[in-house]
Amino acid sequence: MDYERITKQLEALMDTEHYFVPVLSNASAILWEELKDINWAGFYIVRDGKLILGPFQGKVACIHIAKGKGVCGTAWEMDETQVVPDVHEFKGHIACDSASRSEIVVPIHTGGEVVAVLDIDSPNTDRFSAEDKKGLEEFVNVIEKRASWN
Repeated sequence: MDYERITKQLEALMDTEHYFVPVLSNASAILWEELKDINWAGFYIVRDGKLILGPFQGKVACIHIAKGKGVCGTAWEMDETQVVPDVHEFKGHIACDSASRSEIVVPIHTGGEVVAVLDIDSPNTDRFSAEDKKGLEEFVNVIEKRASWN
């Protein structure tokens, strides 16, 4: 996967718009189009003490996730990327889509606080590599540096 290319594509789309809704919408579309073997790509946004569903590509998803619950809530609580080779072995996994087998979740920050998470699911076990983790963290870094959350 050419993460440098898709990160530059996201940066270019952000040249004229920084508001988080269109930014996350286009970011999820880029990931959906470019990543192979995924069945969901999107964002959950921190709001009123929980994660709430944001822009995404894929099947219907869970709307609210509590801090510390599931892979997304764990990434938020621990403030670190979670790479889960088999979600069925992740204690407390929330099965929004029973077809999902592996998952990666990357926290997104502004002002030192987690404001959202990027969540990507795959129907394959062990789908996400160290290269994916690094590339997606760099992709999210563009959002952190340039998105406006107001």
